[in-house]
Amino acid sequence: MQISGAQMVIEALIAEGVETVFGYPGGAIMNVYDEIYKQNKFQHILTRHEQAAVHAAEGYSKASGKVGVSMITSGPGFTNAVTGLADAYMDSIPLVVISGQVPMSLIGTDAFQEIDAVGISRSCTKHNYLVTDAKDLPRILKEAFYIARTGRPGPVHVDIPKDVTAQIAEFDYDVALDLETYKPHVNGNPRQIKKAMEAIANAKRPLFYLGGGIINSNAAYEVRDLVHTTGIPAVETFMARGTLSYDDSLLIGMLGMHGSYAANMAMSETDLVIALGARFDDRVTGKLSEFAKNAAVIHVDIDPASISKLVNANYPIVGDVKNVVNEMLKLSSMVDSNNYEQWRETIENFAELHPLTFHEDSENIKPQWVVKRVGELLGDDANISTDVGQHQMWAAQFYPFTRPRQFISSGGLGTMGFGFPAAMGVKAAVPEKTSINFTGDGSILMNCQELMTAVEKKLPVINIILNNNFLGMVRQWQTLFYDKRHSETDLSVQPDFVKLAEAFGGIGYRVSTKEEFDAALKEAVEKNIVAFIDVKVERFENVMPMVPSGGSLFNMMLLEKKESK
Repeated sequence: MQISGAQMVIEALIAEGVETVFGYPGGAIMNVYDEIYKQNKFQHILTRHEQAAVHAAEGYSKASGKVGVSMITSGPGFTNAVTGLADAYMDSIPLVVISGQVPMSLIGTDAFQEIDAVGISRSCTKHNYLVTDAKDLPRILKEAFYIARTGRPGPVHVDIPKDVTAQIAEFDYDVALDLETYKPHVNGNPRQIKKAMEAIANAKRPLFYLGGGIINSNAAYEVRDLVHTTGIPAVETFMARGTLSYDDSLLIGMLGMHGSYAANMAMSETDLVIALGARFDDRVTGKLSEFAKNAAVIHVDIDPASISKLVNANYPIVGDVKNVVNEMLKLSSMVDSNNYEQWRETIENFAELHPLTFHEDSENIKPQWVVKRVGELLGDDANISTDVGQHQMWAAQFYPFTRPRQFISSGGLGTMGFGFPAAMGVKAAVPEKTSINFTGDGSILMNCQELMTAVEKKLPVINIILNNNFLGMVRQWQTLFYDKRHSETDLSVQPDFVKLAEAFGGIGYRVSTKEEFDAALKEAVEKNIVAFIDVKVERFENVMPMVPSGGSLFNMMLLEKKESK
């Protein structure tokens, strides 16, 4: 059928089964928004900032496993969205971001709201397109969705000049995909898989190193089977939280800079690292030369460029984690779980020596208590999003995650302002679960305008502000490594968060006792509208354990013993 480029965009989204689009209109994308007005196949959620539109699409994607979609205009609309693109790229989140562009005749003339969007997005997208003819739109949009969700997922950017959205051309979405240079290798080499299983069978102290690729691959339950079948202990990265349930006896905890003592010591003592969908990030490895230095490495990853990029893999396996783990399960009879009893006992001793804990305080609310309390009251009934900072690490450490896609956070880029809009996307994707955003008094102000979106679109996100009147994580580093010179991190001058929430039509609570917190959370869940719960917490609390930047995992700064009064 002959239709306009703008209509093609709508028809492609419908063909892809898109149910929700997050965006913000403007001049260059106006033709597409006119077509959005005419359709009723998907909902459009108007955010109040383009960065929030992309973060919301990220949250939607992380919670649902589907491709997230956002739509923005040219110039500042696009530049506002770049942070979201970069965030999705770092965390391998499948997105299609469609931007408007000035007409073809004005490209390169410094026209009003012109920017080289494709040039800017090249370094922070899996792929990008500048569409120069409407007849190419069906193919490009179909490729965009395919590239975003296959292989190592990631964001794809499609930039469409305004005159192209007005052009009339043939729309055929059944066009065959023919990407000669893009052929993701999804099945692992059978010989390599067998060699890896032989190495596991011969190891004395093997350790599963579980990464975010497991979540992206929807492989968590297969990984659970493999862990339980082999009886091998496992550590999770920050991005892999929820792969194993918090109460799994074989889960040691989170690994890395703020990982548990037991997890970091297990990685330091293992003789075989079994890395599944992990990329050996610097926040996980610490000093590379000391990372698991007595261990051989099995590395399973969909991205061949990630294997042996930082840590040499003795058994490299390129393939989709889910497919490879299923093949490993077929050979799991080679492994005798009884061989690892002594290893499991050693790890239990690590956990008993320095458990992941914090000092309770009768006078002040500890931020860790808040996270644990939400877990006790809501548990599996909540999806947890976070902003970035101390609260993010406490959420990863202390929330009782029971399932994959329950934890949504900004990992690789570490984007303050991510949490609230992401939590809106999570709520849109999974409306039956309570959407909680753990945030700080610094992060929440970066996208607080989304209160209006949450009120208008009835997205009742509960934002729990762990308010220490500091840029907490930066303050922690200044305290520990800069002789307590707290340069520009004191946030004592802050708005009234209760009034701020109320000004937008939401609800606010100010909490200074544990009893007040319980009542506020209960009421916020019952009222089912967007909420701020402003919790005054201990100002100088640090996230512990901590591996100093560039340090070795086995040289952790630990929680100091509490002196008896």
